[in-house]
Amino acid sequence: MITLKINGLEVTVEKGTTLLEAATFLGFPIPTLCHHEGLSPYGACRLCVVEIGTGSKTKLVSSCTYPAMNGLVVRTASARVIQVRKMILELLLASCPQSKVIQDLASAHEVRQQRFRQEYEDCILCGLCVRMCEEQMMAKAIGFRGRGEHRSIGTPFDIRSEECRLCGGCMYICPACTLRCTYAEPEKAICGACANISPPCLEKEKFNDMMCYMSPCVACEITSE
Repeated sequence: MITLKINGLEVTVEKGTTLLEAATFLGFPIPTLCHHEGLSPYGACRLCVVEIGTGSKTKLVSSCTYPAMNGLVVRTASARVIQVRKMILELLLASCPQSKVIQDLASAHEVRQQRFRQEYEDCILCGLCVRMCEEQMMAKAIGFRGRGEHRSIGTPFDIRSEECRLCGGCMYICPACTLRCTYAEPEKAICGACANISPPCLEKEKFNDMMCYMSPCVACEITSE
């Protein structure tokens, strides 16, 4: 067993446990985008960064890939961590400004502006679709190609793989495929309306019943008067 401290609380976990799993066990929320239960850790989005160490020797690591170690001191929500997460979310918003998943994460972490030029890319290279295809569908029909700024996801030579069964698993898990139903302007890129806990439609006098029963609420479809 391994003993470490997370946000001042001592916790004992089994060998092989990641910092993300240990923090989740204690109830400390850590945002993730490229991590998914049932898939191998990848550490691509860096949203799950935490600060480890003490004094002037602290550093940021991705909690989904960093293993718990004896005596390790971990902070999941230090000022440095929060600042880095907000910057990452701004960059992700610039890449995929209409992604519902990214917009809700930005709203939940109080990102109130997007300072970077919107690119409208269709991939953030989180690797979820690649791992889903390989580890859950057992197909390996898609994978990474190229390096650096030329890195992309697809099939070799852009020829359709014979292993692909058109199961849709890659589209289901992709955060860039979950498009928001509203705006694309920079000043409206952070909507967060679907993150509302209570249905805002009931606040309007002309509605006596909920307009829908979807979860999360599709409040972004309701225009303000």
